[in-house]
Amino acid sequence: MIEYIKGAVAELNPAAAIIETAGGVAYALQITLQTFSALEGKTEARLLVHESIREDAWTLYGFLTADERDMFRALIGVSGVGASTARMILSAIPSAELSAVIAASDVKRLKAVKGVGAKTAERIIVDLRDKIKPADDTLLVQSQATSETFDEALAALVMLGFAAPQSRKVLRKLFDAEPSMKVETAIRRALPLM
Repeated sequence: MIEYIKGAVAELNPAAAIIETAGGVAYALQITLQTFSALEGKTEARLLVHESIREDAWTLYGFLTADERDMFRALIGVSGVGASTARMILSAIPSAELSAVIAASDVKRLKAVKGVGAKTAERIIVDLRDKIKPADDTLLVQSQATSETFDEALAALVMLGFAAPQSRKVLRKLFDAEPSMKVETAIRRALPLM
């Protein structure tokens, strides 16, 4: 069992990192966008590993933090959630925020992730709500407030005639950068980006 891989970042893209170890062996690891963002511009890395060994494939998944790897393992333990879906969820929602989303039973926030439908979102919440606790209560309150503000801003943009998918994408970027943003501010900042 591989616990972590440490070495030079030989290649990096939003879906994978190739880490070359001191012995000259290079490992390809599937990563999340959160890990990609943290590794950008770095020449050395230490990634925690989750191994998936099947008849037809041996895949390594790399994570910068233990929290992210633990959340990945919890997600793939949910019936109907595979490694690709778990990576997509963790790419869209950082692990600490995801804990708060699950604790708040925020189905809408999970459904906003590409490839996650209503049934899968509900199953994730039901299976993990009692197993995963948010880091603190402020994250839970922040997640609920952000979700309501996001929904209001999205509704306003759609009423102004903008397409929902494009509006959602722009707002997600804005709220990821500043989760405590007010509705009016979000709309004002989103308009030039549409």
